Amino acid sequence: MGGEQAKVEETEHGLTAAEPGWFVLNLADARWTGYEVAGRWTDFEPPEGFEHYGIGVHVLEPGQPNGKYHSESVQEDFLVLAGECILIVEDEERHLKAWDFFHCAPGTNHIIVGAGDGPCAILMAGLRGESKKLHYPVSEVAARYGASTPEETDTPRVAYSDWGGDFEPVRATWPL
Repeated sequence: MGGEQAKVEETEHGLTAAEPGWFVLNLADARWTGYEVAGRWTDFEPPEGFEHYGIGVHVLEPGQPNGKYHSESVQEDFLVLAGECILIVEDEERHLKAWDFFHCAPGTNHIIVGAGDGPCAILMAGLRGESKKLHYPVSEVAARYGASTPEETDTPRVAYSDWGGDFEPVRATWPL
């Protein structure tokens, strides 16, 4: 367990791990996923994801939220790699720029929205597991950016019910 190298597969949209194990992958060569409303993010994990935590880079254009305003029962961390964004945390806006770090303690309501003149790249990491619970409160501040759930819920399907369309595999457009 853990000492085996993972098989990395080439897809039409880039490289991705096909199984658990260690691997090295350049993000410019990795498979990404995109959604018109919410930007693009790395999709290099094996099909069942990493066992203990999720990690990836999310690229947002100005005005794009990375999801819906929410809290999680586990901690998350965010490092702005390039560009600018607005962090909405506990219904307050904070302007972030490259190298700003946000530690999100369990139970903290938050979402990130792209800002500035171009793309914003954010390294995101968070715990996984059966104990992870989500909560989506309604937020007037997040609603100004299209990032509030239509109604308070603990169900992602309900929280995202007003976002139509599909997530699409895409080629990397970042690193620039």
